[in-house]
Parts: sequence; C-alpha cells; structure tokens
Amino acid sequence: MTEVWLIRHGESVSNANLPTGDPAQSSLTEKGFAEAACIPQAFVKAPDLFVVSSYLRARQTAVPTQQRFPHIPTEDWPVHEFTYLNPVRYHGTTGTERRPYALAYWERNDPDEKEGGEGESFAEMLARVQATILQLSQHPARFIVVFSHGLFLRALIWSVLTGITEATSKTMKRYSHFTQAAQIPNGAIIKAQFPEKGPIFISNFDVAHMG
Repeated sequence: MTEVWLIRHGESVSNANLPTGDPAQSSLTEKGFAEAACIPQAFVKAPDLFVVSSYLRARQTAVPTQQRFPHIPTEDWPVHEFTYLNPVRYHGTTGTERRPYALAYWERNDPDEKEGGEGESFAEMLARVQATILQLSQHPARFIVVFSHGLFLRALIWSVLTGITEATSKTMKRYSHFTQAAQIPNGAIIKAQFPEKGPIFISNFDVAHMG
C-alpha cells in the first residue's frame, strides 16, 4: 500500500487573472509563494519520493518542502496541467480574455480535439492520468508526494471515483461537470492510498496547513 499526497500548486499569475506568457512558465504570485511556504507544515514524517510537474508553478511550489527534506529524491512525471487551449492563446492574455475560447472548446465536446492544432486533447490527458495511476500503484516507494495542477488532479480523482478510463464525448462532458462542481484550493493536499490491487482510497482536500 502506497500513501500518496496529491498537492495543487500555489496561486499562479493565471489563477490571479493576470496576463500570462507560455502556460508552462506561468509563475506563482506573491500569495502563491506564501502558500507554498505553508505546505511543509503538513508533514510529520519524510516522504520517500517527490514527483513534480514540469510546469514552473508546480516546481516553485515544491521548493519549500524539498528544502525541508533535502535528502529525498525528486522525479519528473507527466503530471503537468491539462492545457487544452493552444499555448499561443496564453501569450499576454488573462483568464477572462481566454474564457470564450475555453467555453467554445468544452461546447464542442470533442475528446480528440487539439485546439488550434497545439492544445492537448482530452484523450491525451486522460491517458496521462491512467499512466500516473498505474505508476503510483506499482511504485516501490511507500509515501509519494505529487506536486501537480487543478485540472489534472481533478481528472485523476474523477477517474478513480467513477472508474472511467475511456475518452468519449460522454465521459468528456461528465468530466467537465465534475470540474465545475469539485474545486481544489491552491496549496491543498488530497491524501490517498494506492494498493497494488483493489480500490484506491481518496480523502477530501486538506487545507489545515494553510493557516
């Protein structure tokens, strides 16, 4: 049985509705850095492994916890955010300005669409989720901490809760409804148990460490 903590990054410039550039390089805000600094307070024991998204805001969020446990190894897994819009749409725009494109994407409800030819499709994202679940279930580490993102983590939780693994227009719509109903605060921790076989147990999100 592997204990897994799924941690959403601190507030980013995109979360704060500020202009962004490359979505992979969106930084934390001052508030986001403060949220990241609170996360180590949640630990009463050292993890065995840190897993960190390649996106800057997740890597920045991980730093205070990595500094508390400097001897713990870090691995890069494909747990980055579901960036379904073409990355060029982020260049100098706010979330409000991107919203019409986002609404149109979800209205088309095509699981194989790569928006603008460059966005990640829902099918591709869900495949990353399934690979992550399998890797967590089979990893020899007993306590793994994952620094990731809101849409990706909600997809992982949704897939575990529903048993859905296939990307269709129907499941894409169900995922969209789930994301609207289930919000994960920045800096929140979702604690889970991943057995090699059998059901995965997931808790509600924990923000007690945020003060």
